[in-house]
Amino acid sequence: MSLLAGTAIADISPGAGLELGGYPHFPRNNTGVHDPLHASCIFLDDGKSKIAIIALDILFYSKKHVASIRERIERETGIPHLNIMVSCSHTHSGPWASGRLDIDSLMSGVKQDEEYVNSLNGKIVSIVKEAVANAFVAKIGYSKGHCGREQGIGGNRREIGGPCDPLVSVLSVADRYGSVKAALVNYTLHPTVIHEDSAVVTADYPGYIRKYLKSALPGMNLLFTQGASGNQSSRYFRQGQSYDEAERIGYAIGREAASVLGGIEYKENAALFAVSEEVAIELRSLPTKDEMLQKVSEAKEEYERLRRVNAQYLEVQNANLKLLGAEDLLGYIQMFEQGQKIELYEDEKEAEVQVLGIGDARIVGLPGEVFVEFGLEIKKQSPYPFTVISEIANGCLPGYVCTREAYAAGGYETDTSLLSADFGYKLAQTAIRLLKQEK
Repeated sequence: MSLLAGTAIADISPGAGLELGGYPHFPRNNTGVHDPLHASCIFLDDGKSKIAIIALDILFYSKKHVASIRERIERETGIPHLNIMVSCSHTHSGPWASGRLDIDSLMSGVKQDEEYVNSLNGKIVSIVKEAVANAFVAKIGYSKGHCGREQGIGGNRREIGGPCDPLVSVLSVADRYGSVKAALVNYTLHPTVIHEDSAVVTADYPGYIRKYLKSALPGMNLLFTQGASGNQSSRYFRQGQSYDEAERIGYAIGREAASVLGGIEYKENAALFAVSEEVAIELRSLPTKDEMLQKVSEAKEEYERLRRVNAQYLEVQNANLKLLGAEDLLGYIQMFEQGQKIELYEDEKEAEVQVLGIGDARIVGLPGEVFVEFGLEIKKQSPYPFTVISEIANGCLPGYVCTREAYAAGGYETDTSLLSADFGYKLAQTAIRLLKQEK
């Protein structure tokens, strides 16, 4: 049987007034839409197996919501629920669709907007149904490009010149005549060009990837998925925090993706499969309350000192993040003492590692914000040269997935994470084992 494919897209921008996620210590209610957020999907059917890949322009999407829409999609389309991958772009200027981890919201009891989430779930199910209903005889191909320091884009936000992943990975679906109908573009960089002083909806730089490719390849549907970017951002590379800068970054990645698309060799058949395994979430041993009170005091003193002497922006910002992380960790300790529920932990158990096989291509879905070192190791050990990491896939996690070295050094990511220093290695080892096992 010929390979069949379908694709669809929907606007998932929130209405005015809805709280935007991403900068939890800077509450922002949506005042408008600079550029729309989208849910998009690719459906594939090789005659034996069916899979669906869904990409969302939002910060997080809870595992409990994934379970809900998977059940509905399987019932209404016949796609097995474990053959469905849902991942997030991680834009920091979109609505909440998960529990919270920032202490301000936890202490005040702020929740995700139920009406918005119900609407979002319905739209996701609808686009998959539309893609299935409009399936066509297809060809598929995949290849990689590069966009990094040479283009002034990157990189590691904890360490200048530290580990990064500059690959632009592209999986393309064309019809029998060679017209590109959909493409999955994967890149590893936090969408945080637009910062906490903005109160409007934006997809950030991935929105400009979409805009560029829409102009270069009219009629093509884009799915943007985020690589292992837990410690990756434009912090030391960006030329500002404006839409012009988001455009510069997005267009640079878009140009590279278009170049990759222009050279892809397509195949008319590709065997499909999906495999997944759950990994128990391991929490860290928390410091004592007195220890954290001391750390908060020291972090606050350093932050205020840097502000007094008019230190450079990045020095002040890094000190601010260290203070916020220490305050969050103190808050978690207090919540555990009081027996209060943390949804971003309770709703996400256990962590799902998923691998989708599309011919010789592999897409690895990992929940949460994963440090790039884990993504690089998975790619290194994968038997398949075209291996893509899609983080914040099929759920979230209570904090960053950090390396042991990062925990030893400390900092914002480690201080805001409830995960153990060993957890990331178990996620990566599971992904590598799934990649190496026979389907």
